[in-house]
Amino acid sequence: MSDTDRIDTYIHNLFIPDDPALTQAVDDATRAGLPMIQVPAALGKLLGMLVRAVGARRVLEIGTLGGYSAIWMARALPPDGRLLSLEVSERHAEIARANLARAGVVDRVEVRVGRALDLLPALADSHPFDLVFIDADKSSYPDYLDWALRLTCPGSMIVADNVVRRGEVADPDNMAEDIRALDRFNRLAAADPRLDAIIVPNRGGNDGILLAVVRDG
Repeated sequence: MSDTDRIDTYIHNLFIPDDPALTQAVDDATRAGLPMIQVPAALGKLLGMLVRAVGARRVLEIGTLGGYSAIWMARALPPDGRLLSLEVSERHAEIARANLARAGVVDRVEVRVGRALDLLPALADSHPFDLVFIDADKSSYPDYLDWALRLTCPGSMIVADNVVRRGEVADPDNMAEDIRALDRFNRLAAADPRLDAIIVPNRGGNDGILLAVVRDG
């Protein structure tokens, strides 16, 4: 076992008890052929803790996949809280809804199907979201950040997964579209005076999540 695996196992055993609904969600997604790119359990728990920490009642998720991260966040919402998750694939959304129902949170979560950049404008006149979680196509991350800022208010939190990609974002010679988009996203978040942001490494340092709080004023 590598040092990274040993540390991950230690953390998991201490803080993340077995959860049949979450385990089944991953198993069902695997059987359905969905890519195994859901957040790690530790990040799922962190998302739930962040929902509680900001007192979130309205959460927006960009990228549902099989509903794994949505379960973590929905469980952390108060009874009158709501999570809206945007998913481009009808098949993924179908699996996610079943997983959400099994976990007992389907009444708190709405999964809308379509390209996120086509769905987001319809939310412009809605009440602001207290937390936005971005975990979708990487080439659109800069646009997602722009929308997240439009749809939040001071004190809201913006979280984005996969923003380091094995350190590739730090390689100026890497011209892959998704990597350049992630680098632009990170730089925009770092420079925007409306945000107080930081990247926290995870997955043994091979990737990272961006955490940003929307500032007053």
